[in-house]
Amino acid sequence: MPIEVESPEEAGYDTIDCNLAESSMSDRALGELALDIDLSRLVLLYGNHRGHPALRALLAAEGECAVDQVLLTPGAAGALFIVSTSLLGPGDHLVVLRPNYATNIETPRAIGCGISFVDLTFERGWRYEASDIATAMTPRTRLVSITNPHNPTGTVLDHETLRHIVALVEARGAHLLVDETYRDLSTNAARPFATTLSERVISVASLSKAYGLPGLRMGWLMTRDHALNERFLAAKEQIFISGAVLDEEIAYRVYRRRSEQLPRIAAEVGRRRRVLGDWVAGEQRMEWVEPMGGVVAFPRIRSDAGVDVARFYAILTGERRTWVGPGHWFEQDDRYMRIGFGWPALQELSDGLQNISEALRGSS
Repeated sequence: MPIEVESPEEAGYDTIDCNLAESSMSDRALGELALDIDLSRLVLLYGNHRGHPALRALLAAEGECAVDQVLLTPGAAGALFIVSTSLLGPGDHLVVLRPNYATNIETPRAIGCGISFVDLTFERGWRYEASDIATAMTPRTRLVSITNPHNPTGTVLDHETLRHIVALVEARGAHLLVDETYRDLSTNAARPFATTLSERVISVASLSKAYGLPGLRMGWLMTRDHALNERFLAAKEQIFISGAVLDEEIAYRVYRRRSEQLPRIAAEVGRRRRVLGDWVAGEQRMEWVEPMGGVVAFPRIRSDAGVDVARFYAILTGERRTWVGPGHWFEQDDRYMRIGFGWPALQELSDGLQNISEALRGSS
């Protein structure tokens, strides 16, 4: 997918006035974190290969697993790469949701394994059942990959459906990867990591999206499958040896205070979601499935709106200097667009939405 080539950081932030293409909360400065540590005394050695023990202990308590069953990685992307390269080869088969975050699809494609997609649709509210996954599985299926909350639609899988999917994967002898990067940004009550449901479940998450800390490159994966955990550790050692001790120390200090931070973050997400919802309600050329988790939505231009889609994007990024994530980033029609409402300031979000309306009018 061309998502990285077209990303705002590649285009240059100075070319964008309203950036609605980001998929995280606003980036935070180091000084905002109020770290209670003198980092000048931190020794920059090779760290623990599994990662910062105290941070892993915090995560293990939530994942109901042993500390040694948590592996810290360079962002969730590093965790996803480890999982794919450890479990999949040219003779294996993957079942994965589409649309999806690019790494969940592109790395398995590069490996050359067989892939079956569970194609989510707007008409079904981007929802799916265990039966949809069962239909896509084959005797060679080694991994089923889902995201919850989902990127780019923001939908949240109900717990009962997740349990049915876990039971299905267990019965078929496969593993279930649950990308839970937006777990702390769900409108539903907080739930434990998916690893609590089965030894066949692999949970992946990070500090990038909910905490606005993508520059730390701090993610993790968990599994209660001991042999698989050792395999993931070996893969990490071959790729990275160990994590960055500076990133891990900062991440530990942030995560141990998460209960103080999450209410503020949740309130801010709620305000921004309401701004986006009010705009969609008043923009007759657009329609959406309201997101229930994360800070992204995946609305679409109505098919009867009479909009020249190519002209729309030309106006939006050119005259209006406003960016969204066009549908082709996710192998969808460009009538769809991912709008990130957590990263821009409230005024930038409002201005960006207004610019989308202006571009729609100009291309009709």
